[in-house]
Amino acid sequence: MTELAYRAATPADLDFIVRLLVLDDVSGVDEASLPRGLDYAAALAAIDADPNQALYVVEKDGTPIGTFQLTFIPGIMRRGLWRGLVEAVHVVPEERGRGHGSAMILWAVEACRRRGCAVVQLTSNKKRLDAHRFYRRLGFAQSHEGFKLDL
Repeated sequence: MTELAYRAATPADLDFIVRLLVLDDVSGVDEASLPRGLDYAAALAAIDADPNQALYVVEKDGTPIGTFQLTFIPGIMRRGLWRGLVEAVHVVPEERGRGHGSAMILWAVEACRRRGCAVVQLTSNKKRLDAHRFYRRLGFAQSHEGFKLDL
């Protein structure tokens, strides 16, 4: 398998990232129906300004093939442990099934370990049964039930 390169997302990557997220969305939310004022560039600027956030673009041979976001969360539970949260993991359809998703998750886990995290967690839409099998195969346990409240 070709070596993947990981780098911080830039404003020039936003079209790629948004297209990939919308392509893979199973939430039923129509991107065009979202309230005005939600701005991808502002969101990326906020991520970049926060030392506990990182949005990555993953490249193969200089071409973007994937993306994910890492959030590092301090906590009081378990003697003040830090958690790594992996979100929005997506690979372009033509590169799926080639081990890139596994490589991306393992890279994210190592990044969390380097930051001193004691736990890495993620959520996955209940409709994504293949993704659930994928995460279990990588050693993640389905230990909690998640809840959301749209505001």
